[in-house]
Parts: sequence; structure tokens; C-alpha cells
Amino acid sequence: MSLTTELQTELDAFKAAGTYKRLNYLESPQGARVRMEGRGEVIVLSSNNYLGLANEPAVVQAGIQALKQYGAGTASVRFICGTFALHRDLETALARFVGTEASLSYVSAWNANEALTPTIAREGDFVVSDALNHASIIDSVRLAKSITKCTTAVYKHSDMDDLREKLRGAKDAKRKIIWTDGVFSMEGSIAKLPEILQLARDHDAIVVMDDSHATGVLGKTGRGTAEHFGVMGEVDIITSTLGKALGGAAGGFIAGPAALCDMMTQRSRPQLFSNALPPTVAASSLAAVEFTEAHPELVTKLHDNAAYFRAAIQDAGFHPLPGETPIIPIIVGETALAITVSEMLLDRGVFVTGFGFPVVPQGQARVRCQVSAAHTRDDLDAVVHAFKDVGRLVGLIN
Repeated sequence: MSLTTELQTELDAFKAAGTYKRLNYLESPQGARVRMEGRGEVIVLSSNNYLGLANEPAVVQAGIQALKQYGAGTASVRFICGTFALHRDLETALARFVGTEASLSYVSAWNANEALTPTIAREGDFVVSDALNHASIIDSVRLAKSITKCTTAVYKHSDMDDLREKLRGAKDAKRKIIWTDGVFSMEGSIAKLPEILQLARDHDAIVVMDDSHATGVLGKTGRGTAEHFGVMGEVDIITSTLGKALGGAAGGFIAGPAALCDMMTQRSRPQLFSNALPPTVAASSLAAVEFTEAHPELVTKLHDNAAYFRAAIQDAGFHPLPGETPIIPIIVGETALAITVSEMLLDRGVFVTGFGFPVVPQGQARVRCQVSAAHTRDDLDAVVHAFKDVGRLVGLIN
């Protein structure tokens, strides 16, 4: 059987099981409402555009101006062909925003995570990761284990007793590294950061936190999980994204001590073998950081919208996972049902995605709602109305 035939057989099986994923094409900029090909206007409740900056005029104009000034890109790796001053300006702003000494940008947050562990881990080190960490963290730790021969472990999600036992079991390790998400994207839950930091102090460990779903989201001014808990400056290393709240385009970064960022420049393979961020993305991201700093009321509105929607969807009879972030997952059980619900909602003008295995465990498929500061109360009320209609039809509510 040829490769193409094998793949098509698997794809046909996905379709038969009702788990096949179809792409929906947008004809307008990302926002609270978009024009979708073949659908017209729909309300978006599945984007990471938390602050509504993806089409903010100041953010868009910064990208246009950078394209005119710098062209399309560097056409090679930064240390080979030169790097734009714009990248330095962005990295300075990112470090300031998340409260670290320095930062280094990457073409994606996945690349940033992939780069980090294999670069800083050594043979004899111990790396321990939360069970629900993002796939990019999982792959980063696996890669580090393969390359450096460090030892690794996984602790139960947000289980501090299990983390403590894992650290005690690695008391002879040369260096101990704790990896956690700040906000767990499929749950909407927040890491127990103060407790993790205390365990790190007790066991002489380094804390690395991916704050992709918290940057621009958590804290009074959107500076992330550390600001949320009042511990800015205490996390050793922060990784995050430019593809969510901060403009929504692409890119990621590592933030921490200047020596760390310098070493990542010297040794991390995704940095050494990838072009720099396109100037359009770098400039738009910089503008998004500056806009967020200048408009903390956007973060307040995001928090208010999230609280409003969570209360409304609960009043409608649904039982979202508990939390205080704009990620509000509604568990439906099987993957096929999650996809069916999302398709039925789309028929009613609401674009929200159903997730199932292998993204989440078997039997825990969900429709993940993500609220934005750009949503109006009318938007959110319309979404709740659509959920109630669909929920009754499929038996999720009475």
C-alpha cells in the first residue's frame, strides 16, 4: 500500500468517526466578529485575540511602516546577515513588560520553547514538567533528554505534593529545572506559581514558565501570571508568544537574565538556523506591547467580559471548568460530539472550536470558549443564546 493510500484511509476513518477537522476561511481581519467564506458574519469565540489588537489601527500601521522601512525580512540568520534595530527595540520592550533583564525573540513560541531546554540542560540535570503542559514544552523536554542525556519526569497537574516528591527524588541532580505553563490552555486554569517558586527555593531549582495564555491577559496591567500573583521578577525564565494577546501575528520570545539570552543567541539551534521575525511582525508586536501598556483598561474589560460570560453560561445550565481566565471550556465528553456542537454553533453564527483526543484525554472532549476584550455584551449574549439552543438539541442541558 502506498503512503498516499495509507494516509487517505486514515483520513477517511477520521471522517467516519466524526473527528475530521475542517478549515474555515476568513475574509476579514480577526476580531470579535469576522466575515467567513460561505457563512457571512460570525461571532468569534475561538481566537487568542484576547485584547482585540489583531486589527488595532496602531498595530496594523506599525507593521505597514516597518515593511516600507525594512523590507520583507533579513533573508538570513541574524548573526550572519545583520539584525534590525527594530528587533532590539522589541526585545527591550518585552523584557520591560514581563519584568526581566533581557529577552530574545523567535519566529514562534514553539521555537522558543523548543530551543530552551536543550540549550540550558546538561547531563546530570533533572527536568520536571507539569502533566498538562503545552505540547511544545513536552517536545522541548524530550529533545533535551535525547540530546543532553538529562533525566526527566512529569508531575501530576498542579499537584505540589507530587512535584515535591519528584524534586526530593532528584536531590543529587546537578541542576533542577521546573517547567510549567502559566495558564493551561485547555483547562483555563492558572499554575500555582507562588507554591512552585517556594518549592524551587527549597530544592534549589530553576523555574521556567510559558506564559503564552497569560501575557496581556493576567494581572492588573496584563503582564502575566507573575503579576497576577504579585511575584514579578521572581520567575527565573519566562517564555511567551506574540501570536495571541500581543497583536496575534506570530513569533515568541524567551525572557530572563541577560546571560541566558546571550547564550540562547550563541547556542540555541532555532535561533542559529532561522531567519529573524519579519519586520512587519516585529513592529506590530512592539506596537501591541506599547498599546497594552498605554491602555490597561483593555485588560480590565477582558476580565469583566470573561466574568460576565462565565456567569451567563452557567446560568444557562452549562458547567464550564472552574477558573478565572478568559478560557472557558465546556466538557461534552466524546470528540465527535464536541465537533458536532461546534458545527451546530457555527450554523447559528458562532465560531467556537471543539477539541478532542489527542489534544485532550479520551472522554474529556470540550468546546473551548475564549473571550476577548473586543466582544460587546450583545456579542456574548448572542453566544449564550446559541449555546442554549444547541445544548437542548444535543441533550447537554434541559
